[in-house]
Amino acid sequence: MIKKISIAILVLLVAIQFIPYEKNLSDDNTYHISKSYNIPDNVNMILKNACNDCHTNLTRYPWYSNVEPIGLFLNNHVTDGKGHLNFSEFINRPLAYQNHKLEETIEMVEEKEMPLPSYTYFGLHAEANITDEEREILIDWAKEQMAMLKATYPADSLIMRRRTPSPSE
Repeated sequence: MIKKISIAILVLLVAIQFIPYEKNLSDDNTYHISKSYNIPDNVNMILKNACNDCHTNLTRYPWYSNVEPIGLFLNNHVTDGKGHLNFSEFINRPLAYQNHKLEETIEMVEEKEMPLPSYTYFGLHAEANITDEEREILIDWAKEQMAMLKATYPADSLIMRRRTPSPSE
């Protein structure tokens, strides 16, 4: 019985190696945040090392991403991260959204919720472990960008509107 279960598990592990999925490799930066926002070199380096793999249209996949089910897990993780914040699509969104995402970035970095601990477990992606000084650099940069938006655009254009439910909801 155990032998049959072991063989079934082995067959399953081999079979999932052939499940196709699209990796995050488009590198489309048509609406990248850097097209409208000043990103100093020190901030860019922090974003590159700690954020961009999950929050842009180009992920640097580690070797083990070619082993399933790890690759599927990583791809889902990247897709989820881009769903929350995608620097490659940033300026294609309304100003209120951009302002809100900068505010969320400040909050997530201050509360040390980003980068996710699962991204750096077991010493993986050690470059993504940002120091307190780097956290302050990111926070200060995001605050500066929010101040620039506030100084440039009308206040009401920077406020996220609540979606009002339709009468049928």
